[in-house]
Amino acid sequence: MDGQERREPHHGIDHLILDDHVWAERLAVAAWVIAGCLFAAMAIGPVRDAIESFDRWFFDLVYPIKWGPLTALSYLLAFLGSAIFIWPLRVVVTAVLIVKKRWVALAAWLVPILLSEPLIGSLKAAYGRERPPEALVTEITGSFPSGHAVAGAVVALSLVIVLVPRGPARRNLEMGAAVFVFLMAGSRIYLGAHWLTDVLAGVALGAACSIGGAALVQRWFRSRNAT
Repeated sequence: MDGQERREPHHGIDHLILDDHVWAERLAVAAWVIAGCLFAAMAIGPVRDAIESFDRWFFDLVYPIKWGPLTALSYLLAFLGSAIFIWPLRVVVTAVLIVKKRWVALAAWLVPILLSEPLIGSLKAAYGRERPPEALVTEITGSFPSGHAVAGAVVALSLVIVLVPRGPARRNLEMGAAVFVFLMAGSRIYLGAHWLTDVLAGVALGAACSIGGAALVQRWFRSRNAT
């Protein structure tokens, strides 16, 4: 046990990446199932037609609602979820983890990125869904799934997972990250950039990659240290 405790700071397990990795794995599986069901449903013609009919109804219901402060917040969230902000942040966090030699946390940070980023472009191209007819922002890629929702979930959840030690602060920030993720998702509908299904699939996929990737990384490093 003493030897393992001495090895843990070197490997970056000076605090648990996930307080309960079994619970995290179950949550990740649930997120994968939700995302998988949405992707499968959108691939079945009649089901997709029904979903798109509901999405149009929901869009027509909520898009006309506009309020200055919400519009400003939505534009801010659009920036925070954009590549021009996300990628420099990822580089900075990666550099910090390397400098601190927190290899487990580094792996848990990079694996969700490597899982999610290729999926965003390939899924958008595969489904080729058109965006809503009106929008306050200009987007050129496909609508399904929402890249902002995927990246927002991956970054927000992963930041808490790899940087915040276990304890009350972790729990509070987990809730804060979840609120941010859903605000990001809602802002995409508010700005007219996405349909409801786009952001639901994006949040589920991002959460699955972030939580599931971290849980698998932690399990793998723990199994190595136990041998």
